Amino acid sequence: MLQDLVDLGRYPIDRPDSRAYDRMIADVRRELDQDGCAVLPGFVHAEGLEQLLAEANAVAPKAHRSFNRTNAYFTKDDPRFGIGHPIRRFYDRSNAFVPADSFPKAGPLRRIYEFEGFMPFIRDALNEPEDRFFRYDDPLADVIINVVEKGQGFPWHFDTNNYTVTLAIQNGEQGGAFEYVPNLRSAEDENFDAVASVLDGNMARVRQLALQPGDLQIFKGRYSLHRVAPVEGARKRYVGIYSFVEAKGMCGGVERTRQLYGRVLPHHHERERVRKDKLLD
Repeated sequence: MLQDLVDLGRYPIDRPDSRAYDRMIADVRRELDQDGCAVLPGFVHAEGLEQLLAEANAVAPKAHRSFNRTNAYFTKDDPRFGIGHPIRRFYDRSNAFVPADSFPKAGPLRRIYEFEGFMPFIRDALNEPEDRFFRYDDPLADVIINVVEKGQGFPWHFDTNNYTVTLAIQNGEQGGAFEYVPNLRSAEDENFDAVASVLDGNMARVRQLALQPGDLQIFKGRYSLHRVAPVEGARKRYVGIYSFVEAKGMCGGVERTRQLYGRVLPHHHERERVRKDKLLD
């Protein structure tokens, strides 16, 4: 059970047959329908946060730090497209991710992810059928922590996986806001013109979110362009990331995995093509 981590009184993910659970799901679905993003404030209580922060501090040295230039799709340059096309726009990226194989089953971050009621709760919130909702089949990326230090952030990008669930563990002293454009592309349309407009600085459709430690965020990141603003101050920003997908066996691409984690496994080569859509990343 998760009483030592999650506020189950407020968020009864352990009681799926209760009226309180139904009300919670209705509230979350309403937010997701509006803009592809829902936040559950204080999902993890204060005592649980202490455990998560201790784990984050312990594994932070294992984070793969990368400093490079990337486009919104984590792909290589493609000269078939003209100058100024989103695929050919590259931005400085400085970030760090602690890979999934750093988190044991008995640790607090993975305990939440693998709790028997957690995935059904996320699936219900997203109103997805069982045959279209799975844990991310990526041994380096299903459960990770994003570590952001002073001056670092994450430029505009789309996620490989359809559904990302983030858990705020610690904020930086300043900055680090999450910015996103809901449903900017679809499985059938990359919508390059709209992506280019945002990259040009058009903020008309951009929404900003400041998560607090303990907040759980459910986000449809495969279709929503998003970024993390640079963090300021000495304190690191920690965010746990849980990933879910709609295709069984879906895994991160080889190029993207190498960029984010500094290594790839045979599993990534085997699974790279197991996807239901033809989007770039």
